[in-house]
Amino acid sequence: MFIETSKILFTGHAVKRMFERSINRREVQDVLENGEIVADYPDDQPFPSGLMLGFVDERPIHVVVAVESETKTSYIVTAYDPDPDLWEPDFRNRRSQ
Repeated sequence: MFIETSKILFTGHAVKRMFERSINRREVQDVLENGEIVADYPDDQPFPSGLMLGFVDERPIHVVVAVESETKTSYIVTAYDPDPDLWEPDFRNRRSQ
């Protein structure tokens, strides 16, 4: 994981989108534990966030996570399957428009 985390909380938006996209909590946790950060958003509010990429059973999953550094709490903002039309084949970089 890109930052030490003591607690993981799922936002209502994340839970709704995960349900719609058939992504479960275990898969998100797997991305957090074994994935890599592919984009940093240090100016996001109320906490800095990042986009993580992980592969769960060869399925690429992107997870947006915001981190409250004082409490080391990670907030899952959303999770989704990256669209191959928008991302390079490695799912780490957006395609040029």
